[in-house]
Amino acid sequence: MRALHWSVLVAVLGMVVAGCGGGGSGGGTSGTKATANVLAGLKPQPGKRGGSVTLLSSTDVDYLDPGHTYYTVGYTILYATQRPLYSVKPGDANPTPDLAAGPPQISPDEKTITVKLRSGVKFSPPVNREVTSKDVKYAFERAFTSNVANEYTTYFADIVGAPAKPGKFKTISGIQTPDDHTLVIHLSRPSGVGVAAALDMPITVPVPEEYARKFDQKNPSTYNTHVVFTGPYMVKNDAQGNLIGYHPNTSIQLVRNPNWDPKTDYKPAYLDSILMKTNASDLDIAARQTLQGSHFITEDPPPANVLKTAVTRYKGQYVTIPSGGFRWLPLNTTIKPFNNVNVRKAVIAAFDRNAVRQARGGPFVGDIATHFIPPGIEGFDQAGGFKGPADDYLRNPNGDMALATQYMKKAGYPSGKYTGKQTFTMVTENVNPGKSQAQVAQAQFAKLGFKVQVRTVSQATMYTGFCQVPSKKLLSCGDAAWFKDFNDPQSMLEPTFEGSAIQQSGGNNNLAMLNDPKIDAAMTRAATLRGNARLTAWGDIDKMIDADAPAVPLVWDKTTVLESKDVQGAGDAYTDTFNLAWTSLK
Repeated sequence: MRALHWSVLVAVLGMVVAGCGGGGSGGGTSGTKATANVLAGLKPQPGKRGGSVTLLSSTDVDYLDPGHTYYTVGYTILYATQRPLYSVKPGDANPTPDLAAGPPQISPDEKTITVKLRSGVKFSPPVNREVTSKDVKYAFERAFTSNVANEYTTYFADIVGAPAKPGKFKTISGIQTPDDHTLVIHLSRPSGVGVAAALDMPITVPVPEEYARKFDQKNPSTYNTHVVFTGPYMVKNDAQGNLIGYHPNTSIQLVRNPNWDPKTDYKPAYLDSILMKTNASDLDIAARQTLQGSHFITEDPPPANVLKTAVTRYKGQYVTIPSGGFRWLPLNTTIKPFNNVNVRKAVIAAFDRNAVRQARGGPFVGDIATHFIPPGIEGFDQAGGFKGPADDYLRNPNGDMALATQYMKKAGYPSGKYTGKQTFTMVTENVNPGKSQAQVAQAQFAKLGFKVQVRTVSQATMYTGFCQVPSKKLLSCGDAAWFKDFNDPQSMLEPTFEGSAIQQSGGNNNLAMLNDPKIDAAMTRAATLRGNARLTAWGDIDKMIDADAPAVPLVWDKTTVLESKDVQGAGDAYTDTFNLAWTSLK
């Protein structure tokens, strides 16, 4: 066995925070040269112990259950309250052993991964015992059940004995626990690099079977309101483990976990408590309250007008975070006439992507995207870098109606515009900037004769209630975004464009419903590669996706979040927001 160096396992974040200027095509620097500047700016300063802050969020967590959560707000809570095998420090590019005692060991044939767990990590009340490797094994197994229905088990599908689709609980033979502090994962093919890279995801957070089993037997599992914790903080609970500090769509109260031993953890956990208000839906008010008030931080980027005020008048009260992600407008490839690739190319050609960026706040929100692997994720240069692929319909970020008309004619519309009577539906969140972005998108469709109605819903239900449910037959999700699951191009493209990742029952992240066997085969092969061959393969896959035109790439995202003048927030490039375990009062 050999230790896999993290520099081989993960990509280096190399994004540059944009200035106020900028034109239509985006810009910036990729690669390792930018890393020092970006990450140095996010390195947390030593903090003051004690006190509390209030985190203002426009939406609730999707889930508190570590086997189920998959969105930024859920991750914000999870990485302060739980201990996955690995996690990423603010200001670092590479994962740090968290519950694990050291880096994963990968066998020479790359089909076996061994992880040693550290001693002394305990579950919060009412479980109160030391975590063992069996708790991590159970966490994996429950994630493959239909009662939990974890959305990123696709990264772990190569584990021997892993179920092909969600169903009843099943012991996974490829996960073994030879002793209480050793976890061994056997793979059906040599994909150890990719699987090991994903071990910083919430699926690796331990779950005590003897406590959680009764909740997991229900469909859906009710463990979400009875979670026990391993990190420095916990959601306030009672003696039976009921989460009395969680009030859905209102607030989440974090308090210190009495069983957390700082000697086993690298996180400082300065604050005594954190109140997360999950009903701060007016982002304008939340932003101004934070800038002018005391003990506040924001979860959401401010509206465009407040963003400009913040960066010009409130120096030191905002943090701009490179997200390692993209914003995109998926085009449902199963709906006529968008099942015609030339119609999709026409939409992309006509689309004013610069107008979308302006609606979100201008250059501060990121660079205009030309493909899907973002700057800072290895494979970006192989996919075309900032210039992008040679496809003409992606060339003009301000839109090219003449070219769009040509593609519509190729699709069978002699006038160069859609002549059908159908009205299509796009769903978006009911607050800005997502709402205003969708209105810009609606106007782009109208230029080609498409009538698109925009339905606004809460951010909490936009994905789980609409965008991720294929049976809704939506044309698009108006404020779709995808951020890295781990620092590798596989995490950008596989969940979002692999045909075999489509889930008809909900929880689907392939929002364009792209199902191209050539792309799927290329992904299967690329997952087993390493080094330059791996990056070239994923770069080529990005180009294949661009050629299918399943979505309009909009922005390579950067997120600006705000803090009160007495708060020392820690920007986290992994979760794309503040890291609560490193945030303190000044």
